[in-house]
Amino acid sequence: MTLSAKTEDRPRRAVDRIREVARDLFYRRGIRDVGVEEIVTTAGVTKPSLYRAFASKDELAAAYIRDYDADFWERFERVTAPHAGDPRAQIMAWLQSIEDRTRVSHYRGCGMTNAAVEYPDRDHPARLASVANKQEYRRRLRGLAAALGARDPDMLGDALLLLIEGTYASAQLFDGDGPALHLVEAGKALIDASL
Repeated sequence: MTLSAKTEDRPRRAVDRIREVARDLFYRRGIRDVGVEEIVTTAGVTKPSLYRAFASKDELAAAYIRDYDADFWERFERVTAPHAGDPRAQIMAWLQSIEDRTRVSHYRGCGMTNAAVEYPDRDHPARLASVANKQEYRRRLRGLAAALGARDPDMLGDALLLLIEGTYASAQLFDGDGPALHLVEAGKALIDASL
């Protein structure tokens, strides 16, 4: 038996089940709508198990955002890496990946944006983690715009971020038949106008 087969045979740790269930429920329904009781019941664990791993539901929400952040950047790198050295292709590939994601049934936009909207308190751990993601997102888009040779890379990076954030929101409203279907075309027009 291989090591990976042994690992697959082991039951998942309670904290891993909690994180997985929280991620699914928080994304689909919103963090505030989901109670601790539902999380522990769905995960098949006890409340003490949850509170051993997370001091509070707020800390679990922050962990969800940190996990989402790690997955987000892994996906960003996976989509853009094949186009290294070609910032236009990197941007277009990223926009295409977002447009494709909006076509998934019951798409709920960006978990980071959703958490920031749910938690207006600027000191809430979930909001802080969301803001950090968006600041890095802005930095990267501005960097790609600069590498592209845009006349005003900060403006182009910010405009791309506004376009993307609008896509996240509108895709939830139009259920696969809205403005999000034109993200790639709009991004191309925006880039062309900025060069």
